[in-house]
Amino acid sequence: MGPKAENAADSRIKVSIYTIAFIAALAGLLFGYDTGVISGAILFIKDQFKLTAGAQEGVVSSVLLGAVIGAAFSGGIADRFGRRRSIIVTALLFAVGAIGSALAPNLNMDIAYSQSNFHITIPAVAVIILFRLMIGIAIGVASYVAPLYISEISPADIRGGLVSLNQLMITCGIVVSYLVDYMLSMGQQEWRWMFGFGAIPALILIVGMISLPDSPRWLMSKGLVEQARGVLSRTHRKESVEEAINEINKTLGQKECSWAEVFEPCLRPALFVGIMLAFFQQVTGINTIIYYAPTIFEFAGFASHNVAILATIGVGMVNVLMTVVAIWLLDKVGRKPLLYVGMAGMALSLGMLGVAFFLPTLSGALKWIAVGSVLCYIASFAVSLGPIFWLLIAEIYPLRVRGRAMSLATVANWGFNMIVAATFLTLMEKLGKPGAFWLYGALSVAGIIFTYLFVPETKGKTLEQIEEHLRSGKSLRTLKAQA
Repeated sequence: MGPKAENAADSRIKVSIYTIAFIAALAGLLFGYDTGVISGAILFIKDQFKLTAGAQEGVVSSVLLGAVIGAAFSGGIADRFGRRRSIIVTALLFAVGAIGSALAPNLNMDIAYSQSNFHITIPAVAVIILFRLMIGIAIGVASYVAPLYISEISPADIRGGLVSLNQLMITCGIVVSYLVDYMLSMGQQEWRWMFGFGAIPALILIVGMISLPDSPRWLMSKGLVEQARGVLSRTHRKESVEEAINEINKTLGQKECSWAEVFEPCLRPALFVGIMLAFFQQVTGINTIIYYAPTIFEFAGFASHNVAILATIGVGMVNVLMTVVAIWLLDKVGRKPLLYVGMAGMALSLGMLGVAFFLPTLSGALKWIAVGSVLCYIASFAVSLGPIFWLLIAEIYPLRVRGRAMSLATVANWGFNMIVAATFLTLMEKLGKPGAFWLYGALSVAGIIFTYLFVPETKGKTLEQIEEHLRSGKSLRTLKAQA
């Protein structure tokens, strides 16, 4: 094959890989939209239905409860039915949940169910919670199936950036939700449209995924070698297809993976790292910002709902921009350096946010200090824990247990997320606003220490090389980047 033919083949492969990754990452867009949209919608739902702080936490955290449920079953579902079909089903759930939330009857139009003499009345807020729970189930599955699918499609040298494309789409979804919230923030009933617009990208994802192949590693695990070879020919050079087939074969056994295998002694360090990264990603406060940013800005002095939401758009834009930076850096400088820098920035930003609320003499400048601190915090998170948690849990688990192990880490992530979202307003009442943010800052410092002691560097390593290192019994921390 001549140079021109090789270049043409390489271009075809790149187009194929990036197209597959982009379509799959639309699941991340839905994830971001449906988690971010509540930040604006809750302001109007709270006013319309006169919700207490606890009731607001219930509406917000219903999605997270659903995500825990979805994540708990997603590993088995993805292993049994495949990554591609799992994403299609979650997109359908996104669409139904978005439309159902938007059509929830108001307090004067209760849904009634009667059979014989038994009658149940479901208030509108309960209907919203039920459909948001459905969306949460979709998020729980999509939050790990999409990066898993992309990681198993991607060559090692660009895997970090492609998997993090999912995180970029999450941040884009959040920005889109903030923009929709702002455009619809001039009335009281527009929260219905805020929810309903989420059905549009869900339908696009369904159509896109129908034309995509399944993961070659999953196909091989089901004995579909020729189909796997066909997929690999779209994402690898011709001469490296058989090498990839052989590498995958080495990591596959004959029997179905059991939960006992997931907890084998040699795999426990990887499980520990995944669950603890989930812990630090959530308890350092990211989703208090995503879900409650307009609320925080109103606390800081922004007088109206729409102005507070407008300030929040800046948060979303910084999130997108710095996620792009992270994608560019991940396969250049590695995972751990970005974790160190990012979590240090998070700790400092949270400290300043606490100071802004602690000193009453700053009241005139409070809202601008709050905005600046939140922007710095989001920028730091977006280049570190944001994409790197999802990337690492798609890398560090062996193929045979990857679905179930990733589902455990994802369940932990959503469980911690739910706890934080369901306690944030109460925590501010108990500790005060400064105390709550300082607590999150202290946990960011703890995350830096954990990263130094336990987190591996997977830059440039193939998934098979990472698995070989893990099964050899060596410490994960001793895994070094491929030059």
